[in-house]
Amino acid sequence: MANCDVCGKHVNMPYNCRHCGGTYCSEHRLPENHNCPGLESWNDPQNVFDSGFDDSVNNSGGTASNTLEKIGLDTGAGGPLGYFRNNVSYLFLALTVIVFAVQYLLAPLFGVRAYSQEWYSIFTLTTANPEYVWTWVISVFSHGGPTHLLFNGIVLYFFGPIVERQIGSKKFTILFLVSGMAAGLGQVGVGLLTSEQVAVLGASGALMALLGVLAMTSPDLKVLLFFFIPVSMRTLAFLYAIGSVVFFVADGGPLSGVAHFAHLTGLVIGLWYGNRIKHEVGRGPGQLNIGPGRGGGGLR
Repeated sequence: MANCDVCGKHVNMPYNCRHCGGTYCSEHRLPENHNCPGLESWNDPQNVFDSGFDDSVNNSGGTASNTLEKIGLDTGAGGPLGYFRNNVSYLFLALTVIVFAVQYLLAPLFGVRAYSQEWYSIFTLTTANPEYVWTWVISVFSHGGPTHLLFNGIVLYFFGPIVERQIGSKKFTILFLVSGMAAGLGQVGVGLLTSEQVAVLGASGALMALLGVLAMTSPDLKVLLFFFIPVSMRTLAFLYAIGSVVFFVADGGPLSGVAHFAHLTGLVIGLWYGNRIKHEVGRGPGQLNIGPGRGGGGLR
């Protein structure tokens, strides 16, 4: 027994979409009836439904999976990267782990010590060198330590797939990268205005954007604040917004050691985008969905 992710109807024998992992009633079980993100990756000129089983079908939908395939990486069901097909959130999670290993294991082997000037120039977006365009991106996947990586990884693992299923992999990729870069640039911009030295790294700004989207598309989704206090996604976003403003002022602006303004920037972007698309993505889940975007979709 479950509730339909679109209309909320309680059904005894729900349908599970293997492309997005959602649960639906008979009325919304077809991909076109629940605005399945997988529709973006189907090329169906003859109006014949392509299940994705035969990867020889010419796919020109423009998704993140197509992009990987164009550069020679097999994301088909039997390929080595098949797990990441329509699961860009998990691909980004893997990238953060890889970048973290490069930061603290590989870089020192080449004489770049952690937290040295060279290290900051490579892995962080700073007020000293905001023109280093590569740091706009790599800083999103870099982290300041194991705890920083752990908490951001948990948020991305649980909330990333939900947003990706709602908006599709291509739009999720754009949202994550743009909000992450904008959050970092916002924090650096404040530092430049106040003549303070700032170095930003971490996916927190992008993750706050995901939270903002869910606050608009799935406002009643229940999460555990501090792992034991149940709150709605709407309430969580409100608390984060208030907290970011208060701590930014109380902790002395950009020098506090925590990128509160970056968090707030990401949240605002997410709220804006979520409000824009909330009528296009359906009701959204009422419970946290654990597991990959394809196949059975894990626990509900």
